[in-house]
Amino acid sequence: MNSIAYPIKDSLYLNITNRCTNECSFCIRNISRMFNDKYPLWLEKEPTSEEIIQAIGDPKKYKQIVFCGYGEPLIRLDIVKTVSKAIKGHTSVRIDTNGHGNIYWGRNILPELEGLIDSMSISLDAENAQKYDTLCHSLFGEKAYASVIAFAKEAKKYIPEVELSAVGLPKTNIKACKKIAKELGVKFRVRTYYKKEYVR
Repeated sequence: MNSIAYPIKDSLYLNITNRCTNECSFCIRNISRMFNDKYPLWLEKEPTSEEIIQAIGDPKKYKQIVFCGYGEPLIRLDIVKTVSKAIKGHTSVRIDTNGHGNIYWGRNILPELEGLIDSMSISLDAENAQKYDTLCHSLFGEKAYASVIAFAKEAKKYIPEVELSAVGLPKTNIKACKKIAKELGVKFRVRTYYKKEYVR
């Protein structure tokens, strides 16, 4: 049975789609369809908002609930909004995203998330567009990296806490990525990459 919700420490993560606009070379999906050999995150079908809310149970049990699974959650924007409305006020709500929401939908979706999302982690993953394309293989090609930067800049207007992140790979200039985050006025975090397991 697929895992729609899976706990890590005091947080609950929501796995709502397999679809993604990137095919990142470092993605856990390339290693296993099981997360930490425990949670089967590769979905046979996308869950409804009702199924997700049922899988959450009592949201007050968790310090935060995070939209983060084997795909890009903002591809299912309406589901994110519906579920967030149901749990908002009971716990903190976070989205982990590749930052392609606006280019995917062809509009600025961030105002729609205002008041629903407490924090957002955006995967920068490279210090320039060429490196990003090499690592992330986006459906949007050369436009992808600039769209991530623009998304992060815009997100500050609507989301209380925004951070950029990058996986700590030898090919990635973490110092340069951190500088980009500082220039944008957002936080920065390095995500650890494990070949056999991936724990945030």
